[in-house]
Amino acid sequence: MTDLNEFECEMLDVLLEAFGVPDNLTRLQIMQLFNDDEALAYAMVRALLREGLVGISGNHGDYELPDRLVLMPKGERFLKEGGFMRRFKEEQKKPLEVGGTLAKLQQQNMKLQNLKLANEIEIGNFKRELQQGQTLKYLLFALVVVALILGFILGRTL
Repeated sequence: MTDLNEFECEMLDVLLEAFGVPDNLTRLQIMQLFNDDEALAYAMVRALLREGLVGISGNHGDYELPDRLVLMPKGERFLKEGGFMRRFKEEQKKPLEVGGTLAKLQQQNMKLQNLKLANEIEIGNFKRELQQGQTLKYLLFALVVVALILGFILGRTL
């Protein structure tokens, strides 16, 4: 349910409320509800099917609206209990659950702090090795320069 926003919840409730006495809607009626926006209508019908609130009848393709949508008893009860908007508002009131008890979260926090510390030590070691490599590079560069100067001096005196 958390994948639906407020607008979608309202649209789903409107679609459920549109079912009349025969408890079914035709493809044409569904399209009229959504101002001929078949993509939106298809997405809303799929959401109702996923929740098991409606059934389908009639010929339809894999990505088309069915000829007839039938309201299931579960859908009728769901709508009487407040529908998608009630569920949406209840979820907005709930505190976000991160995934476990306080002890689990503390344990996970400790693991992450240990991992951070280990990574900081490893980064420090890499920096030290890099610094040593740069120092060695400068020393070798200086030795090459000294060797060139000595070669130049010795070559002129001979």
